[in-house]
Parts: sequence; structure tokens; C-alpha cells
Amino acid sequence: MARDASKPVLTPKMIMDVARDLFVKNGYQQVSMRQIAKELGCSHGALYYHFQSKAELFFALVKEYFVLLEQELNNVLEKDIENLEKLEQCMLGYIKFGLNHQSHYEIMFMLKDDEVRNFINEQPMKVYEKFANALYTLSNKKLQLKDIWSIFISLHGFVSHYLSHVVSYEDIENAAIHHVKFLLKGVC
Repeated sequence: MARDASKPVLTPKMIMDVARDLFVKNGYQQVSMRQIAKELGCSHGALYYHFQSKAELFFALVKEYFVLLEQELNNVLEKDIENLEKLEQCMLGYIKFGLNHQSHYEIMFMLKDDEVRNFINEQPMKVYEKFANALYTLSNKKLQLKDIWSIFISLHGFVSHYLSHVVSYEDIENAAIHHVKFLLKGVC
């Protein structure tokens, strides 16, 4: 069947934009490829030309968010400031990211779905390793892996606690600063 020239060519970006809105609005489990196709005004088979499954499509979205988180970490690490201030900004940056991108944070770190977990492995580990290396090299103490993991879990717990209870990082900025300063006592 010939393509209707009046309709734009379906691109991965078009699919991802519609899927992102549906995942955020309805949650991963409640969205189907058929729903995405309906929103785009195409057959669901057309989506499979670009993405083999809903999980693969979802992973493409999540990968973008991890790249964004990694870029924010890189921006701090490239600053010409003291190590302690870099360390503080790395930790606060993680909290800011989580609370300013709440739906994305939930998708990245809190989704419990085996289908998706099979796709989401490499990029999160890359970002976590960069974060762990930053903590290790910027701290005054020689941190052990379990120390770094405890710091990460503490930051994640802070974000998780405030997720959906605040509109943005600015709503609890003082609490975040206090939390990070408390954590820094253990690494300086």
C-alpha cells in the first residue's frame, strides 16, 4: 500500500514524544503500543518498524534521561572549584534532578517491571560509576564501595521520600542542603 503523502513520515522522535506523554500520564503498565499508535494516527505495526517492543521504546526514553543526569554530573565535575564544593554540588545535583524531573526519576529508578529491567542496565551503571568515582576522588577519606553505596542510597531515599509531595527541588532546598551537609561529615 502506498504511503499517504499528506501525512508526515513517522519517526522515532515522533513516537518517543507521544509515548513519553502517555507513560508519564498513565504509567508504563497502562500504555500499549496500540494506544501510542492511536495517538499518532497510524497502525500499531508501523511502530514496530522503529521499536521491537514497548520495553525497547521505553528504554530509548529512559536512556535520554540518564544522559541528561550524566551531563549534569559532568557540568559539576568540570567546574574550577574546591573538591568539597564539587562533592556537595554533585549530591545536590542528584537531588535536584530527581525532584525537578519527578516522573522521569520514577521511571528511571523506581519502576518494578521485569520486561523493562532487562533493557535498563548499561546506562544506569555508567552514570552510577561516574558518580561513585566522583565521590571517591573528591572525598578527603578513602571511601570504600559500601560507603559510596550508602551515600547513594541515602540520596535516593531523600528523593523518594519527597517525590510527589513537592512540586520541585526549590520547595525543599533547605532540607536538601542540610541532608547533603550531614552526609559530607562522613566523607570529609
